Amino acid sequence: MLRFLIRRVVFGVVVLWIVTLGVFLLFFATSKDPAARFAGKSATADTLALVRHKLGLDQPLTVQYWHFLTRLLKGDLGFSFVTQTPVTDMIKSALPASLSLILGAAVIWLITGIVTGVLSATKARTLLDRGITAAVLVGISMPAFVVALTLAFLFANKIQIFPASGYVAIQQNPVQWFQHLVLPWLTLALLQSAIYTRLTRGSLLDVLGEDYIRTARAKGLPENRVIYRHGLRSALTPVLTQFGVDIGVLIGGTLVTETVFGLQGIGQLTVRSLTTGDLPVIMAVVLIASFFVVLANIIVDVVYSFLDPRVRLE
Repeated sequence: MLRFLIRRVVFGVVVLWIVTLGVFLLFFATSKDPAARFAGKSATADTLALVRHKLGLDQPLTVQYWHFLTRLLKGDLGFSFVTQTPVTDMIKSALPASLSLILGAAVIWLITGIVTGVLSATKARTLLDRGITAAVLVGISMPAFVVALTLAFLFANKIQIFPASGYVAIQQNPVQWFQHLVLPWLTLALLQSAIYTRLTRGSLLDVLGEDYIRTARAKGLPENRVIYRHGLRSALTPVLTQFGVDIGVLIGGTLVTETVFGLQGIGQLTVRSLTTGDLPVIMAVVLIASFFVVLANIIVDVVYSFLDPRVRLE
C-alpha cells in the first residue's frame, strides 16, 4: 500500500509540474505583454519598463519560470492585475463557498445516484426501471439555471423555507451555513445524480453478466450478497473515476449555481477574471482545479483496492 501511495503521489506531482509549465507558457510566453495589463492602458514607456522589471519579465524565460515555480511552492500566486491585491487572498475568500457547495452536493448526488442506479439495474425492464430512466433523461436534459431558479422560486420565495441567496461561513454559524446551501446543493445534486444513476445502472448490469457472478449464484449465495458484495463493489469503479474528475472540474465550474444563489465562489471569480483579463487569477484557478483533480484521483485509486478485489496495489 505504501509503495502504491508513493507512486501515485509522485505521478501526481509530475502531472502538476506539467500543468504549471503549460500554464506558464500559455499565459506568459505566448500571451500579450502582461506588464501592459498590469500597468494599465495609459502607462508610459518608463512605467512599462519599471513594471516589467518588477514582474521579472525582463529576465530570460527559464529564470521567469523558476521564480514562478518557487513562488508557487511558497503559496505566492502573485497580485491581481485589476485589484492589485494578492491572488492568494482572493482565492481564500472564494474557495470556502465553492468547496462547501461541491462537497455537500457530492455526498447527495453520489448516494442518490448509486441507490437509484442499483434499483434500476436490479429491477431492469420493470416499471420502476422505466420510471427511473425517464427521470434520468429529464435530469440530464434540464439546464442548471432552470433547476436553480425553480428551486429558488418554490422554496425561497413561495414557501420561504430557505434563504434565496448569500453564504455564511460554517465557523460563523453552522445552522445558517446549512440553510444557505440546501438549495445550491439540491441544484447540483439533481443534475449530477441523473448522470451517476445512469452510470451505476450500466456498470452494474455489465458486472452482473460476468462469469464470477454466475458462479456465485450457482454456489447458492443469497441474491443480496451477490449484488452488493460481489457485483456493486466492482461496478463502482467507473463511478468513482467519474466522481474524482467531477470534484476537480466543478471547483471552477459552478458559475450558474453560484450566480443564482449569490455564493461568490470560485466560479464567479473565474468569470470576472476572464472578463477583465486578470491573468494571475485565471492561472491560480487553473492550478487549484488541477490540484483537486489530481488529489481526488489519488484518493479514488486507493479506494479502488477496497472496492474491487481484482485491483492489485503491488
